[in-house]
Amino acid sequence: MSILSLIAAFGGGTFGAALGALPAFIMTGFVALAGAGIALAGGTDALVGNLAFGSFFGPHIAFAGGVAAAAYAGRKSVTSKTGQLVSGDTVTLVEEDTFNGSDITFSLNAKGDYSVIIVGGIFGVIGYLINYLYANVIGLQTDTVAMTVATSGILARLIMGKTGLLGKYTDKGPREFISKGNELIYNIVLGLIVGVVVSYTGAVLIESGVPIDSVKGSYPILCFAISAVILIFAQFGAGVPTTHHITLPAANAFVLSGNPIVGIIVAILCSLLGDFFTKTFNSYCDSHIDPPACTIFIMTFIIFAIFA
Repeated sequence: MSILSLIAAFGGGTFGAALGALPAFIMTGFVALAGAGIALAGGTDALVGNLAFGSFFGPHIAFAGGVAAAAYAGRKSVTSKTGQLVSGDTVTLVEEDTFNGSDITFSLNAKGDYSVIIVGGIFGVIGYLINYLYANVIGLQTDTVAMTVATSGILARLIMGKTGLLGKYTDKGPREFISKGNELIYNIVLGLIVGVVVSYTGAVLIESGVPIDSVKGSYPILCFAISAVILIFAQFGAGVPTTHHITLPAANAFVLSGNPIVGIIVAILCSLLGDFFTKTFNSYCDSHIDPPACTIFIMTFIIFAIFA
C-alpha cells in the first residue's frame, strides 16, 4: 500500500461515479477482455491486474464508488413539497427531480453536483482499503474484489440509505426470497446453459492445445469479461441476463476440477444464489447491494476450499 495507490483509488472512485456504476463496470469488462485475451494467446498481460482490477476500473473502486455516489444522490433527492398560504393558496415549497439511489445505470455526471462524485472517490479509497485488508492482511481465500464490492454496498446502504439492509417490503402477502414456478425453472435453465458453454468451451481450448496453465490463469477472467461487456446492452435498455456471477465461478470450478460437469453444477447454483440475493438485498430498496458480487465471493470461497 502506498499514498499513490490511495490517491489513484480516489480518482478511480470519482471517475466511476461520474460515469455511473454500470458504465464503469462495462469498461472493466472491455479492459479485462483485452488483457485476458492477450494472456490466453501467450502474450504478456499488463491490463487485468493494473487497470481492469486496479484503481482505474477495479469494481471495488470504480463500480463501488458509483454505487455509493448513487446512494448519496438518492438521499439528496427530494420530491415536490407543497404548502398553503394564509390566503388558502397552495404553493410549491421545494421542487427537485426524484432519483432512485439504486439506479446504477445513471451517469452521475448529469447531476452536476461535485459532492456526489466526491462521495464516489471516498468510497473508492474505502474499497481499496477493504480489499487490501481482505487480500493482504487477512489473506482470505476467495474473490476479495467481489467481497469488497458487497461490503461497500452494504456500508453505503447503512450510511446513506433509508430502507434498511433488506429494504422495506411494500407489497401485499408474504415476501418471497426464492423464485418459484416458471421463474425458478428459468433460473435453473439459465445456469445450465451458461455452465455448458463456459465449461465445454474451456475443454475445447485445452483439447486444441492451449496450455493448461494459460487456461487456468486467464480463462475465468475472459468469461467474466464477456459477461461484463454484454451488460452494455442492459445499459441501453435491452433485457439481457446478468451472468458474470455465473461465468466466473463456473469457469473457476471447471479449470480447478478439470470436470465440465462440476462447472455446470456450480453455474446452476450461482444462478439460483444470485436470484436469492437479488430478492433479499436488492428489492424494495433505495441503494444497490450487488447480488453478483455476493454470489461470486461466496461460491469462490467454496470452490477454492474444495479444489484449490
